[in-house]
Amino acid sequence: QVQLVESGGGLVQPGGSLRLSCLASGRTFTDYPMGWFRQTPGKEREFVSGITRTGASTYYGDSVKGRFTISRDNAKNTVYLQMSSLKPEDTAIYYCGAGSQYAVPGRTQGQYPYWGQGTQVTVSS
Repeated sequence: QVQLVESGGGLVQPGGSLRLSCLASGRTFTDYPMGWFRQTPGKEREFVSGITRTGASTYYGDSVKGRFTISRDNAKNTVYLQMSSLKPEDTAIYYCGAGSQYAVPGRTQGQYPYWGQGTQVTVSS
């Protein structure tokens, strides 16, 4: 089992920035690709970003490309999502996911067996 705990959500004004963190425990962190998804009421979980086990490759959803940056610190068992130029449509619950062991990060929620509890991000003036 991989346990994940997100933090860093909150209220931010449009155009502002926020950094989310996700601390992993329970298994060898470097065995797992990591991803960030977000969800709003009545909608499916949307892929935001993914990162390979070493951090060498990163992937982004079209709606956040150029504004968000994913990274990981394997020494701290933590993955980050730096969000900039935030828009009201970025408002959602953000979830951290760990993919299948030794896999590449996918773009669908079904490819992530492990999830955190989520953290709310609200972009509003």
